[in-house]
Amino acid sequence: MSKVAYLTVFAVFLFTACSEEEPIAIDNVIPVVQAESSFTVLKEENISYAEGLSHNMTSTSSFAIPLKLDIYYPDNNTTNRPVFMFIHGGGFTGGTKTKPEIVDMANFYASRGWVFVSVDYRTTEELGTIQGMTPEEVVSYYTGIAPQEWIDNALQGAQNSDQVQQATAMYLAQRDAKAALRWIVANAVAYNINTDYITVGGASAGAITTIALGISNKEDFRDEISINDDPTLSTTNLNESYEVRSMLYFWGSNIKLDVFEAVYALNQYDRYDVNDPELFMGHGTAEDLVTPYEEALELQEVYNSLGIYNKLVTLLKPNGAPAGHGAWNAIVDGKGLSELTFDFLTDRQQLIVE
Repeated sequence: MSKVAYLTVFAVFLFTACSEEEPIAIDNVIPVVQAESSFTVLKEENISYAEGLSHNMTSTSSFAIPLKLDIYYPDNNTTNRPVFMFIHGGGFTGGTKTKPEIVDMANFYASRGWVFVSVDYRTTEELGTIQGMTPEEVVSYYTGIAPQEWIDNALQGAQNSDQVQQATAMYLAQRDAKAALRWIVANAVAYNINTDYITVGGASAGAITTIALGISNKEDFRDEISINDDPTLSTTNLNESYEVRSMLYFWGSNIKLDVFEAVYALNQYDRYDVNDPELFMGHGTAEDLVTPYEEALELQEVYNSLGIYNKLVTLLKPNGAPAGHGAWNAIVDGKGLSELTFDFLTDRQQLIVE
């Protein structure tokens, strides 16, 4: 299936094995975390981490809106905290950083010593309406919001205006997620974050965005649009850099990298290298999956070929049946997603657990 056709199919519907390498040690003070909930969780809501261009249903020209995140952190005196940034799902058409399951995970991690950051990003809700527009008008309407080549690719592969907007929103989500991570690095001192211990995770569309964030180059989804076309780029901490240590992927896909390769005529293996972040994948096998389990197997194959540590956990419902999409209540070996990922992160990042 071509990349364009794959994107179209994805838009219609969306909407254990591991390698044996040793953990990677780093020359730095290792954060200490707690095995059990030990700290009161402090929370700051709706912090603006950047701005982005947007449309509403009546706008003829784009306008800037604030992009926001919530940050959860432990009420303790440590100056050496790992950080976990989470990207919500929603098929790039909606979703929220305050989804109850995300809030539960945030409290799980923050109460054990992490800084947990839940981010919102632009979706099709910020893309106005393009129904009835010509392709040239669509490109003009979205100037500064997504690169012309990305929009051209969406116009070629989509069957209707909704799919064009969903494909366009995939780019926005990536641009915003990278901006959020740069904000975290820029504000690391304020929250006592050790930026050598960065984890990024997400569910569904958020997992797709996670994979693209961790594997793509720093300039990807950042430099394709000029600051003249998108003045809000100046709010996104462009001078900051980051290194993601671990990625957590829940029922996701690597489709965004596939699309990026199609748009810019790149070879798949140009996107991956041996320095990519280690990867935990949680994915079910139920028949109603909207992101195929085979996507996780394909990603695992790429990782194994490069010798990068990864772990694929096949998710089950509490009754032992195969889990489907959105399996937040999955139980494997008596553990839920928070416990499973806690074990992965503390082991692979060699965190000190008390």
